Amino acid sequence: MTKLGFQLYSARNFQPYSEIFVKLGKAGYAEVEGFGGIYADLDDTGLKNLRAELDKNGLRMASGHFSPDFLDGEVQKSLAIAKTLGMDSIYAPHIGADQRPKDAAGWLAFGKRLHEMSKPYKDAGFEFGWHNHDFEFVKQADGSLPIEQIFEGAPDISWEADIAWVIRGGGDPFAWIEKLGPRITAVHVKDIAPAGENKNEDGWADVGHGTVPWAKLLKALAGTKVKHFVVEHDNPSDVDRLITRSIASFKSF
Repeated sequence: MTKLGFQLYSARNFQPYSEIFVKLGKAGYAEVEGFGGIYADLDDTGLKNLRAELDKNGLRMASGHFSPDFLDGEVQKSLAIAKTLGMDSIYAPHIGADQRPKDAAGWLAFGKRLHEMSKPYKDAGFEFGWHNHDFEFVKQADGSLPIEQIFEGAPDISWEADIAWVIRGGGDPFAWIEKLGPRITAVHVKDIAPAGENKNEDGWADVGHGTVPWAKLLKALAGTKVKHFVVEHDNPSDVDRLITRSIASFKSF
């Protein structure tokens, strides 16, 4: 049985995290994925306390999201966070709308920035990659696709494939798995509600309760190097329901 993880961003509105860890452990999750809001401001003692909370509930923070600016500007802090919490993979997850390039040259330059950014982390033994949203799959005015330019500029980084965002960006996930499969080392397992439904949850759904064909996607992903499957929901209204229904669905695929 593939270990299943949970992106803690999904539970940011359901504090404290100490209670979320208990729920995840009891539900059968083995891993969690962190993000900057959890650990960026913690000192060494705080990080060790967080690690102890995870250990107590049988959870490992296998991967983490760090903003590009933090990864660039706080290399030693980022490495300390990843090492203390026991991560094996580091992903840059997003670039704000006001910082996004507008053409192929700009996205290629961003990819080259990620390539340079990755070096101290890869040298330290970590997987390093990019996590997508929808905008990377939307054609620019010059006809280019940001996802292609990013990876052209960063030939040696991996991809944490957020399949639902690929779909929201207008991409065919099966085609992109085939094209970029050798880069995939982690996957966000997320679902999209039928059109017009779950508006209070920004149109997302618990895994297995939406329109994303996960059973077929998991077969397509079987030939990749994916190490971590991570449940995510960007705006759940009920975190207990999300936790229990998503792992039940994943086990049934």
